[in-house]
Amino acid sequence: MAENKLTLKYPVIVEGKYDKIKLSNIVSSPVIVLNGFSVFNDKEKIALLKRLSRHEKVIVLTDSDKAGMFIRNRLKGYIGSENIINLFIPRIKGKEKRKTAPSKEGLLGVEGTDDQLLRSLLMRFSAEENGVFAAAAVSNAQFYADGFSGRPDSKKKRRLLARELSLPENMTAKALLEAINLLITGEEYERAKNKIQSVNIHE
Repeated sequence: MAENKLTLKYPVIVEGKYDKIKLSNIVSSPVIVLNGFSVFNDKEKIALLKRLSRHEKVIVLTDSDKAGMFIRNRLKGYIGSENIINLFIPRIKGKEKRKTAPSKEGLLGVEGTDDQLLRSLLMRFSAEENGVFAAAAVSNAQFYADGFSGRPDSKKKRRLLARELSLPENMTAKALLEAINLLITGEEYERAKNKIQSVNIHE
């Protein structure tokens, strides 16, 4: 029997209509389609997003490729990073069934991501979820001490850390730390950190 759809505390913003179709199997909450880069020329859609984010936070769930990251960063300028909850799908190689060829980076997008994986990402924002998600509380100072910022090899270490945590590898230090403190448990962070520190990244 199919699981009940999730009722989320916040609306979800996705890139395209097929992403919305995918999420319609998982959530009963509003899903807003950007239509890719064209949203930035759509004054009415931008006005809607600004108005929506004045009253509540919004979940942004774009693909974990360069285009998805570009859209996320542009949205910050319109609706403010303080109003955005960034969720990230893992970087998984593959091709959506409806497409004849893989994407430019050869990664699955939201529409090609497993339902259960998407459900697990969104579950913590369910209106019915009473449990407390114990996200990591990594400070800027700790991130620096762990070698992920401010060092000559920090960029390479961040890429490895992001890969271990199934987050986009092209994130800035600030964005990666923000994602960790929202989406990753302290145990997961420590485990990934220890694995990276046990490897000679200069090999």
